[in-house]
Amino acid sequence: MSTPASNITIDRLRGLIGIRVEYDGSACEIIEVLEDGPSLILQDCEDRPTIQADQYGEAHRRVPTTRTVPILCPDQHDWSPTFLGLNLLGDISTS
Repeated sequence: MSTPASNITIDRLRGLIGIRVEYDGSACEIIEVLEDGPSLILQDCEDRPTIQADQYGEAHRRVPTTRTVPILCPDQHDWSPTFLGLNLLGDISTS
């Protein structure tokens, strides 16, 4: 029996970059794929920036909120409920 982990590759996941999804009631865009996990990095598309601290903890600028969404459960045998809860916004076109 195959598991989700055996069916995905980082290259296939990178094909998701740029796709807009709904996460926790907010419109977000997939901006990066982390191999460790693997996980998706989502950037909030709505105008709600957060204050980003520098390496010394000093706040200097506002940036869009980002979130990390695991693709697989910790046991690596099933899809993460958070990943399954992402809703696509718009159409996905393949060329």
